[in-house]
Amino acid sequence: LEDPDESDIKVTGETVYESAVKFEDLPLSQELLKGLKLEMNFSRPSKIQAVTLPMILTPPFKDLVAQAHNGSGKTTCFVLGMLSRVDPSKKIPQAICICPTRELAIQNQNVLLKMGKYTGITSMCAIPSDSANYIPVSRRPPVTDQVVIGTPGTIKKWTSAKKLATRDVKILVFDEADHMLAEDGFKDDSERIMKEIRRSSGSCQVLLFSATFNETVKAFVSRVVNNANQIFVKKEDLTLEKVKQYKVQCPDELAKLEVIRDKIFEFGQKVGQTIIFVRTRNSATMLHTSLLKEGYECTSIQGALKQEDRDKIIQEFKVGLTRVLITTDLLARGFDQQQVNLVINFDLPVKYETEPDYEVYLHRIGRAGRFGRKGAVFNLLCSDRDRSLMDKIERHFNHYIPEVPNSEEDFESALKDAGL
Repeated sequence: LEDPDESDIKVTGETVYESAVKFEDLPLSQELLKGLKLEMNFSRPSKIQAVTLPMILTPPFKDLVAQAHNGSGKTTCFVLGMLSRVDPSKKIPQAICICPTRELAIQNQNVLLKMGKYTGITSMCAIPSDSANYIPVSRRPPVTDQVVIGTPGTIKKWTSAKKLATRDVKILVFDEADHMLAEDGFKDDSERIMKEIRRSSGSCQVLLFSATFNETVKAFVSRVVNNANQIFVKKEDLTLEKVKQYKVQCPDELAKLEVIRDKIFEFGQKVGQTIIFVRTRNSATMLHTSLLKEGYECTSIQGALKQEDRDKIIQEFKVGLTRVLITTDLLARGFDQQQVNLVINFDLPVKYETEPDYEVYLHRIGRAGRFGRKGAVFNLLCSDRDRSLMDKIERHFNHYIPEVPNSEEDFESALKDAGL
């Protein structure tokens, strides 16, 4: 694996762990090593894996709060953690992973199936089912799979209805933990699930993983997950070095469309896949319709779509049938598609009318340049508000973002500078 980050990783906790140079240094079964080598094609751990895996896999199995760059290999850390703690001969849930979206749950389960191919461990996705496959929770048989990966609402529903037993759970993972524990996220459900598991299983290792942790969440974590090992990356080191970020001034919304069509697509069509982020569902529909009219193959995804449609659109993009995906922040977090090397922020992410959502910005740009690959991000600005949001983002990350003047040569050389 290319090492995406040479930044200082700050570890707090009683560290009695040796960093792992190769996967064979870790207490992993032959079946898991085989999965890593043959199915995942991994040769050695990335930096975050080398530091965190010994903490996750070594008794006394302390809790862990870990922050690492987008695309640095966090999923492997917790999936290996879950697979290594499970006894395949016991047909009962022993590991649970909670994710903010069903897309992320499905993606994590796919990684688990690949990595655990030779272990005999089975898994179940606990996500809202589409209308065609809906079964009321009362009619569901109890879960006998050893690993359950799902969204907080469904997991809470299944545990409350006694369909998902928690007494044997040895490891509980929160993916995109800051979102799972934020006041406006899934905090209540997440806390309830954590309490329920700790009450029924006695000792359960809790792993919290995310690329971003703001101060509020850090405070909450240190209150709820006590005596944990903690790994944080300095804020300035978080903006991805390999991903070139640019800003583009547009006189109005229509001009944004022209920039995408005539400048970015003109030169960026050859470089792989593109994700365009918009703020609202309406913008997603509007932009999709306009680009289709112009003859561009693209799809759009947002929360109002039926679940089966969301799955189909993601699948088509994953296998490369579509080159351009327009989305709300539904896919800002954790969505992993290595062919994506262009991200366009049609709208900047905002928290309150005048305050940028710094965490979401970081997650969005992290869709390009996975695992240290090259990528470019274009931020389209058309109002004073946009410009003020962009200034705040630059100040927050202490990272100057150059402006691309509006000529074709400038866009061509910007893409070249980004290595595309």
